[in-house]
Amino acid sequence: MSVTKLLLILLVAAAFAYISVVGLVFLSQRALLYPGTNAAPVPETASWGENVHIITSDHETLHGLYSHSALDKPCVLLFFGNGDRVDNYGFLSRALAARGIGLLAVSYRGYPGSTGSPSEKGLLADGIAAFDWLSTHGKGEIVVLGRSLGTGVALDTAAQRPAAGVILVSPYLSVLSVAQTHYPFYPVALLLRDQFRSDLKIAAVRQPKLFIHGRRDDSIPLSSGEALYRIAPEPKQMVIDDGAGHNDIWNDGTVGRVIRFVEGLKSAAR
Repeated sequence: MSVTKLLLILLVAAAFAYISVVGLVFLSQRALLYPGTNAAPVPETASWGENVHIITSDHETLHGLYSHSALDKPCVLLFFGNGDRVDNYGFLSRALAARGIGLLAVSYRGYPGSTGSPSEKGLLADGIAAFDWLSTHGKGEIVVLGRSLGTGVALDTAAQRPAAGVILVSPYLSVLSVAQTHYPFYPVALLLRDQFRSDLKIAAVRQPKLFIHGRRDDSIPLSSGEALYRIAPEPKQMVIDDGAGHNDIWNDGTVGRVIRFVEGLKSAAR
């Protein structure tokens, strides 16, 4: 066999392997983006707050955990990261409750306790449904909090509903840009269905905003959060935790910053 023919065979084999991997990534992208759908079922007994169920505009049922706020105190509406779950937030519920602040954490469609299958369109509908439910059942203002993937849901919700403030923990310019960082050799822009373009929505979010990001975050680079912060309209503030990465950002410092921001909103409005 000639060298030229051998090189041609190797080139064809490499191209076939690349196309196969790209096809596999395309077909499995939602399983990769929404790993929390495979988590264990939520226990029947609430680990904090109370179990609630919210009906979306397209007739899915979302499970949530809800702790009431005191009198006219605000409530935080939490949208968690892609591998998280509502019953992991007892620590935040207790810290907020000590200040009279409520918390509603919602399980996205397809996640434990909720019906349906996740998609960007679906999660954004979940965000609106959760806000509308809380505005009916809550007593005070609503502060939207997004963590990681949930920052895209939080921004979309705040752009369409009268949230008093927005907290973004480990935010991104877009899921598309993060995917391009992690998979530079794939045509991500052509493959990715759910792009969560926070960069295109942030201009509509005029509420006070708190950005929190870990300097050592290797899942969503700090540069992505900083890029979103730069194009965000005022009022805004950003805190960089030098010692935190992606999965350890929920430390005592972050919880304290969330509480101070929420309580400061009312003071600023006076």
